[in-house]
This record gives sequence, C-alpha cells and structure tokens, in this order.
Amino acid sequence: MKNDEADWLPRLLIQARVSGNLTQTEVANRIGKPQSFVSKYESGERRLDVLELIRICRVLGISASEIVDQLEKCYAQKDYLRKI
Repeated sequence: MKNDEADWLPRLLIQARVSGNLTQTEVANRIGKPQSFVSKYESGERRLDVLELIRICRVLGISASEIVDQLEKCYAQKDYLRKI
C-alpha cells in the first residue's frame, strides 16, 4: 500500500480491527462476506460504499463518524504540512 490519501481509510480500518483483536475472517463472518472482501478493502483494492462502512464500523466497535473525524484530521495535517 502506498502512503497517500487513498490509504488513509484502509489503514484506519486495519488499526480498528487489530485493536479489537479481530481477524479478517471474524470481521467477514460478522458482516456476511467472504474474507477476501475484507482483504480487498484493507489493501485498497476495493472501495467501500457508506452502508458497507457503517456495517464494518459497527462490527469493529466504532462509529463511522469516528472514522470520518480521523480522516478529517489526516486531511488537516496534510494541508498544514503543505503550507510549511
């Protein structure tokens, strides 16, 4: 995975999954998808729609708004770094 804006959401979701001591298979089972679905969105190969993100966040024990807030912070940091 490259280190650009497209990586931010997958990285945050991986962090949340690992913090919750969940495997990709456990997340996949809880959302009714194959493990490859989790692998693909975590690697950035697949993008998520909002409903999928909400469902995944519920399984991870966080709210989608928390993830969006963290993404906003990433953008703010990037904008700040561009100015200096």
